[in-house]
Amino acid sequence: MRRGREVSAVRPRTAAEAKAAEVRARTGGRQTKLDDPKAPEPFEAEQWIDEGSVRDAADEATQRAVGAKRAPGRRAAKTLDEQTLGGLDRAVGNRRAARLADMLAQGRDSLERERYEESRRLARTVTREAPDVAEAQEVAGLAAYRLGRWREAVVALEAARVITGGVRNHAVLADCYRAQRKFRQVDELWMEVREASPAPEQMAEARIVASGALADQGDLAGAIKLMGAVGSRTRKVHEHHLKQWYVLADLYDRSGDIVRARQLFETVLHHDPTYADTSARLRSLGR
Repeated sequence: MRRGREVSAVRPRTAAEAKAAEVRARTGGRQTKLDDPKAPEPFEAEQWIDEGSVRDAADEATQRAVGAKRAPGRRAAKTLDEQTLGGLDRAVGNRRAARLADMLAQGRDSLERERYEESRRLARTVTREAPDVAEAQEVAGLAAYRLGRWREAVVALEAARVITGGVRNHAVLADCYRAQRKFRQVDELWMEVREASPAPEQMAEARIVASGALADQGDLAGAIKLMGAVGSRTRKVHEHHLKQWYVLADLYDRSGDIVRARQLFETVLHHDPTYADTSARLRSLGR
């Protein structure tokens, strides 16, 4: 496990997450976390990396995969797009495709409801029979990511990447590679995102992971340079701005530049007084 304070730029959504953020900020520790501690299928724990910096990326990817809240069951299968339904039909035939469509829809619903082991099981059943259906690979990969199964998540998300040719899950995929200290792959994914120039939120998540990978390798100056391109002035502040300012402030703090760290933490607090543990971080810097 790597040492040193970790970047955690997300707003804790529950008391448990808030406590975890507090512990990480105070101790720099890294804790193994399984979303379902009673998961029926044991596995060898993989190296943990704090996924806090891309928690929102996974949330957004999940929302893209599941869409609006819906009840599981056969009616939910009707919400699958035509490309997905067609892929299932070509893979297994019309009769079996109807059953797999139900399973995939339920897997999406379980992913949204944070029942990650259930989501993973359902999606993997679909991918075994219909490996060329991108949505099934995506759900399987996101569920595995949430469970800390980095290698498994990589296999599924890489499959979805090949099928779609898109970059929407690149930040999550890059974080899986970062967890395994495969920094060359992280850099390659970051380059692809830069070339694609996606929505600002997706760009921000990928930038955070790429800078985190540089910091993991001891290149704090490089990480700061990468994050510094964001700037601290914008007409309209969004969540991704706050997140990037927080990450950059953390990097300045770790590099010993307390003045700049304090300035950026104060900027975050100016726009959102309750953002993550920013108030505590400022107090620790002698605000």
